[in-house]
Amino acid sequence: MDLKQYLVEKKKIVDRALDRYLPEGAGPAADLVKAMRYSLFAGGKRLRPILCMASAEAVGGHGASVLPAACALELIHTYSLIHDDLPAMDDDDMRRGQPTSHKVFGEALALLAGDGLLTEAFRLICSEELLKAIPAESVVKVVSLVAEAAGYKGMVAGQVADIQAEGRPADKALVDFIHTHKTAALITAAVVCGGIVGGGGGGGVGGGGGGESDRSATVLWAQGGPCIPDIR
Repeated sequence: MDLKQYLVEKKKIVDRALDRYLPEGAGPAADLVKAMRYSLFAGGKRLRPILCMASAEAVGGHGASVLPAACALELIHTYSLIHDDLPAMDDDDMRRGQPTSHKVFGEALALLAGDGLLTEAFRLICSEELLKAIPAESVVKVVSLVAEAAGYKGMVAGQVADIQAEGRPADKALVDFIHTHKTAALITAAVVCGGIVGGGGGGGVGGGGGGESDRSATVLWAQGGPCIPDIR
């Protein structure tokens, strides 16, 4: 199977799993779930969950076993895009050729849809499905890695630096910081977490993975990888 076919096949698997993990809602929460699903199924490449699955396979695991963690990463990525598009942030009206969440549902519901995706991601990582596949201590390790990558030491820090740099001269160090935190942190976490869930116990898998050197390597890979020109 060549890379293009691999990406297509894995994307189908991820899309089906996401639909299963976040079904259409009913009752008072129906509009919230609709907003969550609107952005989640707005045409993303599913790069992060696919990398997570590929990493699990690379250490001898099965891609399907990592789906809760892989899909959790996509929920977090989607939440970040919803918030990134808000008027208080980048103020974008379009995303992937479609109106952004706040243009369709209003700012309040878009904000809460992002909140819902972020918190659901951690529930998914701690779900019984993943706990049946790997030891509880490995689940804790995955939660810690993902939280750090998505939080103030990772993606959020990169977002803040990006906002504060707007309209100002930026040197290479700042640009590198933005890339390694806003984008590369979660991608690196996807690879490391896939190795953990896949059963990779050697070679430093999970041993503090996702640090600055790992993120820098991820940025270099992304910048030099013509097969995936837009990792956002």
